Amino acid sequence: MPVFTLTDEIIFPPVELAERNGVLAVGGDLSIPRLIDAYSHGIFPWYSDDEPIVWWSPDPRFVLFPQEITVSKSMRQVMNRKIFTIKYDTCFREVMTECGNARRNGPGTWITDEMLEAYVELHNEGLAHSVEAWKEGRLAGGLYGVSLGGCFYGESMFAHESNASKACLVDLARRLQDLNFLVIDCQVYTNHLASMGARHIPRKEFIGIIKNALGNDTLKGNWGTMPLFAATND
Repeated sequence: MPVFTLTDEIIFPPVELAERNGVLAVGGDLSIPRLIDAYSHGIFPWYSDDEPIVWWSPDPRFVLFPQEITVSKSMRQVMNRKIFTIKYDTCFREVMTECGNARRNGPGTWITDEMLEAYVELHNEGLAHSVEAWKEGRLAGGLYGVSLGGCFYGESMFAHESNASKACLVDLARRLQDLNFLVIDCQVYTNHLASMGARHIPRKEFIGIIKNALGNDTLKGNWGTMPLFAATND
């Protein structure tokens, strides 16, 4: 199948036309309307500095249902002992920058400066959020993603201390379960996320889930100022 080239018009081809590896289209921009349209159709950008914007919709899709979060005995001890203070949306840019640094130090695609500025704009619009693990006043780990309706589209995570990013994901999954979110999109497989309950589902099933999820109101705004996301205590 050919890879589609996007124009200025904000429209994507059907995800069923994606390449076997999940690549659907190239080009376009990272404007807020285009990003919202992409996520609403199960599509996300993932590319390097020396590439045009590449849009993906893999099949199968790797997801975590909030009620299926797996918390190991050792991780339960970390959470119960409140080793980390979990906060939301207090330093989105810093979390995303740290995620980008982690990618640069390892294999795979990293977060470009263009992506950083685009998602900071999404955050300012109340649609992108960071989850942060703090310890002794220092950012120890975190993750960020996009929230639309009843779906959280996870983008990346990092940790400077063992279990810091896991603590963020556990806290997020528990709160999203209470808020009746349907799914956390993890995009592609990692051992780290699989150990916490994430699993593959057919893309067709994923698209059906997010269609239902988009029927829910979007919890828009700064989550850090909402009582539902009040920080845990040290």
